[in-house]
Amino acid sequence: MRFLPEPPQRHGAAPAGPAGSDVAILLCNLGTPDAPTAPALRRYLAQFLADPRVVEIPRLLWLAILHGVILRVRPAKSAAKYATVWTPEGSPLKVWTERQAKLLQGYLGERGLRVRVAPAMRYGTPAIAATLDALKRDGARRVLVLPAYPQYSGATTASVIDDVARWVLQTRHVPELRFVNRYHDDAGYIGALARSVREHWQREGRGGKLVMSFHGMPERTLHLGDPYHCECLKTGRLLAEALGLKDGEWQVTFQSRFGKAKWLEPYTEPSLVKLAKDGTKSVDVICPGFAVDCLETLEEIAQEARAAFLAAGGQRFAYIPCLNDRPDGMRALADLAERHLQGWPTEAPHPDTLALRRVRALTAGARE
Repeated sequence: MRFLPEPPQRHGAAPAGPAGSDVAILLCNLGTPDAPTAPALRRYLAQFLADPRVVEIPRLLWLAILHGVILRVRPAKSAAKYATVWTPEGSPLKVWTERQAKLLQGYLGERGLRVRVAPAMRYGTPAIAATLDALKRDGARRVLVLPAYPQYSGATTASVIDDVARWVLQTRHVPELRFVNRYHDDAGYIGALARSVREHWQREGRGGKLVMSFHGMPERTLHLGDPYHCECLKTGRLLAEALGLKDGEWQVTFQSRFGKAKWLEPYTEPSLVKLAKDGTKSVDVICPGFAVDCLETLEEIAQEARAAFLAAGGQRFAYIPCLNDRPDGMRALADLAERHLQGWPTEAPHPDTLALRRVRALTAGARE
């Protein structure tokens, strides 16, 4: 069978979403292993690194390398890194994303918008397809797909769209779909980042340089037309302007290199080492490309990059957390969602309207 079975029809009944709304938001993040163990990392990395959006080299060659070498060596090393940031509730990325989904639904509800918000992961669980199935069963007829990536990239935002499209290809009754592609220059997002930096400076003092570290991508993606690099630079410039920083007081860098190819430069850790060796004694580091804290921020930056900076002669390294569940960050996310929900019926139907629907359904059944 090409198309999956449709959930039972709920004739005459209101949708099961908040206060009868048939509108939902799918809040998508990258994903995480189920546990900080080698077997869990092997499953996760097999899915993540097999995505042709993530690794753009000849398919058969890459799969041979992936299954013949990488998945034999990398899972244990990655598991050890995850173990250093794992919480009693689970992976930080999953915990924060689930909390953001609950808060976003609450913030929108306070504005009179009756929308269900469901978290989903591009890799791992809860999967996008399974979450969309659940939303349909609950009566969702309109879905806004909101990837948790401020800057657009083919390897992240487009991969989410790919996964939604695969689900569509198996679905007979497809809901209305909308997508948020980016919010790298959104005023609310930039404002929340700036306030988080100012509050950190008020509590901890200000370092000699603010380093804005974004996730890296192979340099060839820039030459092939991916806008990610440009959008990271714009975010960095807007944040610096919001903070009133002068040239030389801030720097954009890129982290998380993988493989031997050239990636977007300058690289984060070597840049921090150079700053220390050149006499910069203290730095503040923020990761504006991550909506929530995760392995790449808590282990790679707050642990590894910190150690490298101090070993090179630096004296003070301060990591500024992601927006996570900050109220100003959540308000910015709610503003973004509200703008993209324009025109969809997000207010709960009046009780008289629901009663009329039931009468019409009964009348239709009697005529049959």
